[in-house]
Amino acid sequence: MSYAIVGFGKIGQALAHAFARKNIDVTVASRRPPEALAPQARAIGPTVVAKSLQDALEADTIILAVPFGEHREVAKALPNWEGKTVIDAMNALVPLEELDGPSSAFAAKSFTGAKFVKGLNHLIAATLATDPVVEGGHRVVFLSSDDEDAIAPVADLAKQLGFAPVKLGKLNEGGALVHARGRTWGQLIFQDLFKKEQ
Repeated sequence: MSYAIVGFGKIGQALAHAFARKNIDVTVASRRPPEALAPQARAIGPTVVAKSLQDALEADTIILAVPFGEHREVAKALPNWEGKTVIDAMNALVPLEELDGPSSAFAAKSFTGAKFVKGLNHLIAATLATDPVVEGGHRVVFLSSDDEDAIAPVADLAKQLGFAPVKLGKLNEGGALVHARGRTWGQLIFQDLFKKEQ
């Protein structure tokens, strides 16, 4: 399984730290050329490699950590997303009415053929960047998808990274609980919770 993080701001870098901590190879890409990201990627760890967006999208699993408004540009980079798993770590800071439902359900429409999972979005970057194993517990990450089969490999990745995945069901149900939007916030957004066992 190969992994890429698209977007190398605070959340993208926090996730890169999580991969580096476990020595898991991950490609990072953004709008900027790979050479602009390379020094920061190297500073995070040897398993974090900056590449072009096109090269990064060759990965099996792609984590979207771009500003919400840019997801369509990323989606256009491939004609078809068949065989890819896309993890939506974005938060849409726009009113829900503009999207006609949770942001993930809206964004998923752009990624034709992908297995689309909402996850890794509900914690602030500083928390996400720290070791998720604390005092015998594992920091919880919430996952939701309209494709039940898509959640299992993402849950496995979360466990490999040291998190405790909690499945919340479909995007319109569970996804709404971790949705940051306009003036309305999902009840689980920014909840820093731990589970004794993964």
